[in-house]
Amino acid sequence: MIGHITAIAATEIRIGFRNRWVLLATAILALFALVLAFLGSAPTGDVKVAPLTITVASLATLSVYLVPLIALLLAFDSIAGEVERGTLPLLLATPVSRSAVILGKALGQLAIVAVAIVIGYGIAALAVIAMAGGATDGLSALLRLLATSIALGAAFIAIGTIASASVRQTGTAAALAVGIWLVAVVLYDLGLLGALVADPDGVFARTAFPFLLLANPADAFRLYNLAALDIGAEATGFAGASAALPFPVETALLSLGIWIVAALGAASIVFRRLEP
Repeated sequence: MIGHITAIAATEIRIGFRNRWVLLATAILALFALVLAFLGSAPTGDVKVAPLTITVASLATLSVYLVPLIALLLAFDSIAGEVERGTLPLLLATPVSRSAVILGKALGQLAIVAVAIVIGYGIAALAVIAMAGGATDGLSALLRLLATSIALGAAFIAIGTIASASVRQTGTAAALAVGIWLVAVVLYDLGLLGALVADPDGVFARTAFPFLLLANPADAFRLYNLAALDIGAEATGFAGASAALPFPVETALLSLGIWIVAALGAASIVFRRLEP
């Protein structure tokens, strides 16, 4: 089975390079990361924090929006595209299990996202280090950001694969992917913010709110990275709130892991029920 998974993953990677997905995703991440790197390094003189650390805080927020979108746009075509092109029966005619198809496609797409993240954010980090005279303070935070951004991408690739396996047209799958991104990254946080504004010191803010952050992979990612930076609420707007969490901040990593495993399992179940 491992051989089948790696073969399918290699095919997905070749498709990604042929369709310029790697170049496009890298360019998008690098462009926004460089803009944030140049703009975000300005306040370091006031908060006495290394420029690279401030940049990592800015990139963590960028990842919440761009990484899920890139992951979903990669994943929406994975199964629905095979159905629409009529290649799914041929794929299933080979001695490859449906679970191997799901895992192989997700692994290949994750490799594309990982390359884009490492190169895109790496370019921005090198620029900040050069501007700081070669100072590498905050490098561990950058490595942590790279690893967790890849995990965030894995979670949304798995979620996008569920959407792709649930429909038979790529257009419908694309609409689902955009809808998932809008709900998970934008509307969910707006709903939480509205509830906090309505009851800032009530039971919701003290009990339900932290766990609702954990329930969303994008918020779990942001919660962990900004709290782990520990550079003060004046720099991130988040560190002060993290001290009052009713659970260790590392629980957010567990949330991401659960999302990845559960979504891949759900995608496999949905795919087993799909008739080519």
